[in-house]
Amino acid sequence: LIEAKDVVFECGPNCGCEPGRINRISQRKIKYQLEVFRTSDRGWAVKTKDLIPSGAPVCEYIGKLQRTGEMDKVASNEYIFEIDCEQTIKGIGGRERRLGVASGSESGSVVDSELEAADESDPEFCIDAGSIGNVARFINHSCDLNLFVQCV
Repeated sequence: LIEAKDVVFECGPNCGCEPGRINRISQRKIKYQLEVFRTSDRGWAVKTKDLIPSGAPVCEYIGKLQRTGEMDKVASNEYIFEIDCEQTIKGIGGRERRLGVASGSESGSVVDSELEAADESDPEFCIDAGSIGNVARFINHSCDLNLFVQCV
C-alpha cells in the first residue's frame, strides 16, 4: 500500500488458501527489527535501522478490544487507540480528518456537518494496549508522517 484504503480485507482462518498468500499480509510476523527506546521529551518511541519500503506493513496494534463507551474515563491510559474505520468506510472524515485536510467543500455544507459530527462522536470501539500489547503502542505521533493507520 502506498496510501490508505478505506478497509483492506484479508482471508480469515476458514479460508482454504495458503498462509503465504497476498490476502494475509497483516497476519505475518513483524518483518523489521523495531527497537523501543526512551526519548528525552516524548517518553517511549520506536525506531529501526531497517529500510522499510513505502507502503509496507510495519506492525499490528495489539491490545484488548473494548467498546469506547465502557472505558474508564478516569483512568490515565496513554495506550488507547480509537478505531475509526467506520468513519473511513462511510467517507466522513477518515484519513482526511486525521491529516487535517480540508474537505474541499463550502463551509456549512452537508459534508462539513458530517465531518463535524464524526469529530464530536467517539468511535464505537478502541484497543486498550495499557496492560496487554506489543511494540506498536510505543509508536508516537509525528507531524512529519512516515506511517499511516490501515484498517484490516
